[in-house]
Amino acid sequence: MARQKKPVHRVQMTEGKRNIIHQLLEEYDIQSAEDIQDALKDLLGGTIKEMMEAEMDDHLGYEKSERSDNDDYRNGYKRKQVNSRYGSMEIEVPQDRKSTFEPQVVKKRQKDISDIDQKIISMYAKGMTTRQISETIEDIYGFETSESFISDVTDKILPQIEDWQNRPLDEVYPILYIDAIHYSVRDNGVIRKLAAYVILGINTEGKKEVLTISVGDNESAKYWLSVMNELKNRGVKDVLIICADGLTGIKEAIAAAFPKTEYQRCIVHQVRNTLKYVPDKVVLCQEKVQIKYNQFSLFM
Repeated sequence: MARQKKPVHRVQMTEGKRNIIHQLLEEYDIQSAEDIQDALKDLLGGTIKEMMEAEMDDHLGYEKSERSDNDDYRNGYKRKQVNSRYGSMEIEVPQDRKSTFEPQVVKKRQKDISDIDQKIISMYAKGMTTRQISETIEDIYGFETSESFISDVTDKILPQIEDWQNRPLDEVYPILYIDAIHYSVRDNGVIRKLAAYVILGINTEGKKEVLTISVGDNESAKYWLSVMNELKNRGVKDVLIICADGLTGIKEAIAAAFPKTEYQRCIVHQVRNTLKYVPDKVVLCQEKVQIKYNQFSLFM
């Protein structure tokens, strides 16, 4: 399946944008791409401060220049260093006398505002080590992240994965499909290719649902029986048809776990496996016949 291209952002220049750009050029004396980054970092810090000031006004119930009978009032600023997509920066967080102000733009104890967690998890999923991720972040964003920090971030998703893997399932599924996707998996500090078996179910409403993803070192009747029993433990009582390739031991495991279930070899895999033994010229001829048939069927 071809990877979908991300939509290209097309800049639409307006008079207001031109005025802002001219002011930026005059204010920051921009000469290079690095100057643009520094200007954006400065503007981001200023914007965050102004938004926090507005939040403080709403919290206290009056603006900075107004008088009020409220016994809570502004109490200066507290400097805070955060990491952004433009690098490390220092912002000033307004404080109140009672310390009841809870900013939402940059929350208390929040040290990062660049959505770095999702970026770390994405890099980790692609097989990068914690050291490589740390070096990449420092190279791109300009701030250091320890390997322990990277591990803490990736560990955050483990409870979510466990909840998803253990969630209850429907009692009956008309069809289950089993197929493998090959991924680079970290195993004891070593990256190697493993097959992740995806079990896709069609529920009684006709909707697709990924029931589980199981990573197995080897295919055997014992392994597949454990997979089937896991589905039973999560609430599955009956499956009408299970469609899979000729996986070692899968037929015996299905017969043991779901005796009344029909096992069907995947037709797509059968065709692919057959075509490996057919000369290329014959395959090309078959493809041309199929194309002609599809064109003809449009007029039927």
